[in-house]
Amino acid sequence: MKYDLEERTAKFAVRVIELVKKITPSPINKRIIEQVVGSSGSIGANYNEANEGESKKDFYHKISISKKEIKETQHWLRLLAAAEPQHKTELRNLWQEAHELILIFAKILASQKS
Repeated sequence: MKYDLEERTAKFAVRVIELVKKITPSPINKRIIEQVVGSSGSIGANYNEANEGESKKDFYHKISISKKEIKETQHWLRLLAAAEPQHKTELRNLWQEAHELILIFAKILASQKS
């Protein structure tokens, strides 16, 4: 059975949202929270757009953007872990899922180049 990457990226963004809802906003973490929610949601949005791409070039471009958004999300997760050490385990799990998504998107990109 093929794993639905649209579903996986959506679930990842939902997990990020569920975690940040547990965090009390502060001047330190407010911007980080906004950024991580935005970038995590953009992963799936760009993947969905890639699947509706008008050309292979458009598909490749949108997949590349998704991969960049994953890396950005990892960055914000790392900063959020520093700002909110009590959530470090959950953040580490999200970071690991982001890493797995990077590997998947890198493989998609590599297959498009061949």
